[in-house]
Amino acid sequence: MSTLPRTFRRLAAMIALLGLALVATPITTPALAQQQPNSVNPTADAVKEDQLLNQLRIVNGRGTIPDVKSYNLEQPRGRDWRQFQEVTLPWIGAIAILGILALLVLFYLMRGMVRLENGRSGRTIVRFNAFERFVHWMTATCFVILGITGLNITFGRKLLLPLMSPEAFTAWSQAGKYAHNFLSFPFTLGVVLIFLMWIAWNLPSKTDVAWLKDGGGMVGGKHPPAGHFNAGQKLVYWIVVLGGGAMAATGYMLMFPFALTDVAGMQNTAMVHGVVAVLFFAVMIAHAYIGTIGMEGAFEAMGTGTVDLNWAKQHHSKWVEEEVATGRGATPPSGAAATPAE
Repeated sequence: MSTLPRTFRRLAAMIALLGLALVATPITTPALAQQQPNSVNPTADAVKEDQLLNQLRIVNGRGTIPDVKSYNLEQPRGRDWRQFQEVTLPWIGAIAILGILALLVLFYLMRGMVRLENGRSGRTIVRFNAFERFVHWMTATCFVILGITGLNITFGRKLLLPLMSPEAFTAWSQAGKYAHNFLSFPFTLGVVLIFLMWIAWNLPSKTDVAWLKDGGGMVGGKHPPAGHFNAGQKLVYWIVVLGGGAMAATGYMLMFPFALTDVAGMQNTAMVHGVVAVLFFAVMIAHAYIGTIGMEGAFEAMGTGTVDLNWAKQHHSKWVEEEVATGRGATPPSGAAATPAE
């Protein structure tokens, strides 16, 4: 009989130990097991920053000002945007701008300036009137300043700041910001006027196909016929119109933030503005090359508004024929008697 209570006591002790073990062991269900790897405890010491950002998406603070967007302390896409602005965009800009400069130097060394095959005739023909030249130079001047001040945002801290004091760089950057903002208005006006002035001469035609097949006279010795604008100039025209329009649209969205979009939209707008800007700048370097040292007599078109008749026949023979047919032929040489237009 004495062994029976002892057996009951042992059995009770075993049951008590088993109960404690069950209480100490967490109960894990299949659903809970699936959730545990993705759960984040913000107060745990081992919480990783990227885990917290991926779980919460946006880290919010508190504020009292009406602009609730300022309460966002950090967002995952902000890091992507910063990476693009500080790394990706400078690489795109450097490759585009330095690449086009290298190609132009190589082309000049191999081809040299495109000369007038028959020399100057001494007779000139009106290429652009005073208003057209004014619009061109107004737009070009604004573009150069906008380009320099815009490139300062991307490359200034790396290229200019080591060469000057922080105070000088700050003053230069602030002045550049004001110039960039205010000169955008005449630039936009110029793009609109260029579109309206020259749209009739910049529509595609069959002549453009032949011009492209012959390399536009830049390669080889053949100079294909062209109208008022050849295929290359038409391409530049549409790059100015579409690229300038994109620059203006995205630029004004950045100047007046959150008027049309949210934070994510502003980041996308800044990225589009930056990429279009550096590519636009690279193309205009090539355009400036052709209009100056790349082709003899080309600068006179926008310089004085007139070009030598032999230059016009060599590069825009169809346009010369149209001008003669309408009675707007070449002027006679200075001091010579007027002769019928050829």
